[in-house]
Amino acid sequence: MELQTTKQAQRSIKFPGIITRGHYFDVPLDYSRSRGSTIKVFAREIISSANETAQALPWLIFLQGGPGFPSPRPEGAAGWIKRALQNYRVLLLDQRGTGLSTPVTHQTLASIAEPQKQMDYLLHFRADNIVRDCETIRKSLAESKPWTVLGQSFGGFCITTYLSQASEGLSAAILTGGLPPLVDQPDAVYRATYKQLIDKNKLYYDRFPDDVELVRRIVKHLQTNEIVLPCGEILTARRFLQLGIGLGFTAAGTGINTIHYLLEKAFVNAESAETISYAFLRGIENMLDFNTNPIYALLHEAIYCQKQASNWSAERILAEYPEFDLNNNPIYFTGEMVYSWMFDEYSCLRPLKHAAQLLAEYSDWPEIYNVDSLRQNTVPCAASIYYNDMYVDRQFAEETARTISGIKVWITNEFEHDGLRVEGEKVLEHLLALLQ
Repeated sequence: MELQTTKQAQRSIKFPGIITRGHYFDVPLDYSRSRGSTIKVFAREIISSANETAQALPWLIFLQGGPGFPSPRPEGAAGWIKRALQNYRVLLLDQRGTGLSTPVTHQTLASIAEPQKQMDYLLHFRADNIVRDCETIRKSLAESKPWTVLGQSFGGFCITTYLSQASEGLSAAILTGGLPPLVDQPDAVYRATYKQLIDKNKLYYDRFPDDVELVRRIVKHLQTNEIVLPCGEILTARRFLQLGIGLGFTAAGTGINTIHYLLEKAFVNAESAETISYAFLRGIENMLDFNTNPIYALLHEAIYCQKQASNWSAERILAEYPEFDLNNNPIYFTGEMVYSWMFDEYSCLRPLKHAAQLLAEYSDWPEIYNVDSLRQNTVPCAASIYYNDMYVDRQFAEETARTISGIKVWITNEFEHDGLRVEGEKVLEHLLALLQ
């Protein structure tokens, strides 16, 4: 039976050099039950002002990294979008559960009272269903014509699923920092990324040697005092050290330098006593998105699982790396890993603790990658692999590239994981040239 979707478009909005229009689609929560409940998926169309009257522009759909984060909110023709608009009509997808799509938050999940039912709902927010949404939208918006897909980080993971399960929908695929490990559960992934994280910590302290003592002072203060964040939550030492999630970025306001500048203002003298400054506490809240984007914490390990459970992989594997012991000097930051204790310390994750545990124990995850399909791939593909990537291990990425037939790969140390954000026009230009 043919799947029916409803499309509703927003009014067009003009920004400098671009015209945008939003589209809403009603799609099944569970594609195996087309008559079951539906959710909304939002996508934002962008065209260049110069192409306002063009009718035959091919589509390029963008898949954001994460999981659990919406697509960029454009304000003009800049970065990779500027380059893409020379050749394409661009579609920025808010993957299911994010942005203006039916959201997954502690507030929306509160309407699902039982943890088991919350888990059952969340099972449908991985790459396989994101790809099904893309295909539903393509058939509605692009008149079923194949389109080009661009994916950053987790977006590249989704593209690899696309190539595995619905390659007929693609005319070309571009992956930036997003060739996934073809594994069945994430233990090996974290063994690799913890090693990368150790290297990033060493780089941080080589650049900012005075921060060795400063981090030690902050950790000691948090261990001996109850410090309350502006949101009312307790700032523990282990939560503070999660700032290391930014050690693999270079974009202004997100990366290694940003962490240092935040630490510079950690302490303030108030009432003749040294304490943690409000500006520092507020900065930590702003840099960690776990309260506002719970899909990341709930499903981060599940994105690697096929017929196996994760069982809090990052937490188990951490015990194999004594470098992260808080008694060490220097004290190392942790990275993009998710830990069970976060569902006690983050107030918006706390109501989801039982569902998170069920997800960690769940072992019936369906296949998201098909190696045979990837080996028989005929879709033109190009990918960037960042040599020092902290989040997507280079060696795993190279193994995956060797599996995808015909893919052209650009391995570079010119950029870190966020190369598409930092110099998107240059990165996309290079990858488009590889496709020719």
